[in-house]
Amino acid sequence: MSEMGKAADKQVSQMKYSVLMSVYAKDKPEYLFEAVNSMLTQTVPPEQFVIVIDGPVLDELLQPVYEYQRYYVDLFTIVPLEKNGGLGNALNEGLKHCRNELVARMDADDISLPERCEKELACFCEDETLDICGCNIDEFEGEPENVLTSRVVPSEYEQIKRFMRRRQAFNHPTVMFKKPAVIQAGGYLPIKRKEDFDLFSRMLIGGARAKNLGEHLYLYRVNRENYKRRKSRDNFRSALYVYWRHWKRKGCLLTDLLVICSAEVFFFILPDGMMKWFSDNFLRAKRYKQNSWIGLV
Repeated sequence: MSEMGKAADKQVSQMKYSVLMSVYAKDKPEYLFEAVNSMLTQTVPPEQFVIVIDGPVLDELLQPVYEYQRYYVDLFTIVPLEKNGGLGNALNEGLKHCRNELVARMDADDISLPERCEKELACFCEDETLDICGCNIDEFEGEPENVLTSRVVPSEYEQIKRFMRRRQAFNHPTVMFKKPAVIQAGGYLPIKRKEDFDLFSRMLIGGARAKNLGEHLYLYRVNRENYKRRKSRDNFRSALYVYWRHWKRKGCLLTDLLVICSAEVFFFILPDGMMKWFSDNFLRAKRYKQNSWIGLV
């Protein structure tokens, strides 16, 4: 490796970032343990780990959270909320406690591969104008080795802006972003669904720079609950509201709005089993045993 390369690696290894995670009543302690440990064992570990407890949770979930804080005294910041206000509200509260400019999102039931944060940090090191950086995800059911599908997102800035006209261009829990850029955009909306789409829409329209790594650095746990949540009336209305806001701020054309709202109606009336089949076969890339990939349809 050249001296320049060694210097860049050293600079990345010294970069500081906070992890931002929300925990709520339906999370499972064993999944939380895997998620937290996957961030603690990053090749460039976090300087701070913020966990928001979104409303009342059982002691079996609360205990490991505070055990982490006792064991890693200066690392963990626990933010308890009296009531469950949803993911957007929880992340806004947690963001207030993040002491670093760079913040890495993480969900409480997924797994980040060891080099995820190092590679995202390297992007911010290479491009000081960058505000958002994410990556592709592999979706698994049961054991992490049981990868079924992937969500592949566009890598380059112009591709991301085009993709956002109709679909989320980021895998939200994989994203590392600059805290000031999120605050400047107004943070997350306290809504039931699509709070990430709404935030990134506002950021991109406001001039934020973004990219996605073309690598699969995150394991996302899927189950039937992922699809059932989408079927609630509140979530359905929330999605339509977010898309309408997206169109009003000129994030998409009227034709795009009609397409994405029609898709939401289609998924809302589709039976759960058919919804999963359609999503897996038309909105995801399938992974085969020989590790070849097909693109998104």
